[in-house]
Amino acid sequence: MKLLEGKVAVVTGAARGIGKAIALQFAKEGANVAFTDLAIDENGKATEAEIAALGVKCKGYASNAADFEQTHEVVKRIVEEFGRIDILVNNAGVSCVNELLDMVNLDPKVYSNSYPCQLSGGQRQRVGVARAFATDSDLILMDEPFSALDPLTREELQDEIVKLQKEYEKTIVFVTHDMDEAIKCADKICFIQNGTVIQFDKTEEILRHPANDYVEKFVGKNRLWGNPKYIHASDIMCKEPYILSKDRTVIQALQVMRQNAINSILITEGKTREFQGIVWLEDLSKLDVQHMSASIGDMISSDYVSVFEESSLQEIIDEIDYYKSGIIPVLNERRELRGVLTKSILLSTLSKRYKKEQEG
Repeated sequence: MKLLEGKVAVVTGAARGIGKAIALQFAKEGANVAFTDLAIDENGKATEAEIAALGVKCKGYASNAADFEQTHEVVKRIVEEFGRIDILVNNAGVSCVNELLDMVNLDPKVYSNSYPCQLSGGQRQRVGVARAFATDSDLILMDEPFSALDPLTREELQDEIVKLQKEYEKTIVFVTHDMDEAIKCADKICFIQNGTVIQFDKTEEILRHPANDYVEKFVGKNRLWGNPKYIHASDIMCKEPYILSKDRTVIQALQVMRQNAINSILITEGKTREFQGIVWLEDLSKLDVQHMSASIGDMISSDYVSVFEESSLQEIIDEIDYYKSGIIPVLNERRELRGVLTKSILLSTLSKRYKKEQEG
């Protein structure tokens, strides 16, 4: 495993006892794990100073209030047992801890003097996240941190971790059995089978190219289609749309549209298909007979929205009103036409996540 600094890596697998927690322990000790730009000695192990700052787990705060000392205040535990005193205590005293609680959306005035038994499971987990960040370590480890929480609280904390990681650029490694959680949080996902790393790759590569049947079954064959940010326009576009050059006539354009039951046609120029715009059937239908021999170059409309090949389906859904945009040209960086998206293509793509998986 090679952990990229400032990224999230998730360790997962279909069964318990296959080595996920052990992999997390290896990360804590710096064994068999390569860190990019982190302090690792010539033997591949973390330095003593690095190890001292690693391995803060939040599992206890998610599900087991007994992991707190009942006689200690929440803030006191964060400062005395997990925080680095030189960082947390300065001229402002406890205010640094208050900032940590604010960071995880816990009002210090309300919660800093609360006992664990007074906190909900989600609140205890937020304290767990705060104490992890209190170490100011480069690497934070979590072992199924959200497994004991209800779905709503779990989703909120997943969002919180993603936001905090981006803001503070910590390297985070955590174990989960939840593939949806892994996809949502991870930059890279590590699959372990029988104590062996089967695949350690970017989330998109995992979804597109699972290493074997074990990974594919765990991920689910249709899961890619339920994650539109990993689906690109180039994946789903029609690569051979109806096109004409701008020197064709109105009557020729009308004939192509009516023969193919389409209400628009794309105008390109040259062998590279440099995109010029769209001609709409509605506009041509308004012309008098004497204009039928005119060039369609004068009828090219700029009333359209285009996307690039790399545009994700999520971006298209968020930014384009495809009820108005009946046809969406797909262009490359040189504005050459590569394909087209239609309402039917988008609807078909969005519905694939509900398709029953075929056995065998």
